[in-house]
Amino acid sequence: MLVVTGAAGFIGSCLISKLNEMGYKNLILVDDFSKTEKNQNFSGKQFIEKIERSVFINWFKNNASKVDFVFHIGARTDTTEFNVEIFNELNLNYSKDIWNICTQHKIGLVYASSAATYGLGEQGYKDDESKINLLKPLNPYGDSKNDFDKWVLTQTQTPSHWYGLKFFNVYGPNEYHKGRMASVIFHSFNQIKANGHVKLFRSHNPNYKDGGQLRDFVYVKDVVSVITFLFRKKPKNGIYNLGSGKARSFYDLAASTFKALDKPIDIAFIDTPMDIRDKYQYFTEADMSKLVSVGYDKKFTTLEEGVEDYVKNYLNQNSIY
Repeated sequence: MLVVTGAAGFIGSCLISKLNEMGYKNLILVDDFSKTEKNQNFSGKQFIEKIERSVFINWFKNNASKVDFVFHIGARTDTTEFNVEIFNELNLNYSKDIWNICTQHKIGLVYASSAATYGLGEQGYKDDESKINLLKPLNPYGDSKNDFDKWVLTQTQTPSHWYGLKFFNVYGPNEYHKGRMASVIFHSFNQIKANGHVKLFRSHNPNYKDGGQLRDFVYVKDVVSVITFLFRKKPKNGIYNLGSGKARSFYDLAASTFKALDKPIDIAFIDTPMDIRDKYQYFTEADMSKLVSVGYDKKFTTLEEGVEDYVKNYLNQNSIY
């Protein structure tokens, strides 16, 4: 059996689709299934059982002998949440429990880390494990992900195969439930449909023009492709970046959304909210050489290609992946 945590969420549900496409149907889905607005994300997908997040650890302890691999994608991902105890419970300690059970029973593990661990990028964006203790995330979410990465690297006993993935700015189908945390493409699409224009954050950094803030946007289909590559090929254990390897501007992103909708570009700028302004990343770009070095050779989707597919085949069709 294969376990997917965060199964009703954005990346987790897309991973289930990818696994189903590959012929894997012996899936255990783990999430907080009380959030019924996410139910359509696993509608029509093939799996064995749904297990509530709150009881999964006990279930796993009792059923580990039946599990072949764990995709631990579930996490509290709200970067505006500042209650550290929530992150300690859901991101740090929960992940330690999963790691320990996988280690005891020699079960392979992929887990979700985050590019939020890099903070303002003072140490660059290279997935060099020797620098992880030097990183300074900008919020408790980033801290929780970095704290787990640091803990993992101190462990002398590990799962048979393990991979921590630093997700950069992932976008694509099945993110409709994320509210403020959904991608700018999702919000741009809805703004264009409702008002014909898009509002982007104004730059409060003199080194970047309005809309010129740069992020590494990676299409969710590329993300699940990398995850399944690690699962099947089992290269060297470690922590890997997962971005496109190419920083692009928010202006480019919005312009691509207008183009996919065959609408004229109409972009206005608003002040970045004060609660995130001093913790705002103006540049991220994943160094992807480590993943390439272990054999991943598939071309990453360009921003224009990804936005066109997302808008035309999912957002415009009100469909999921």
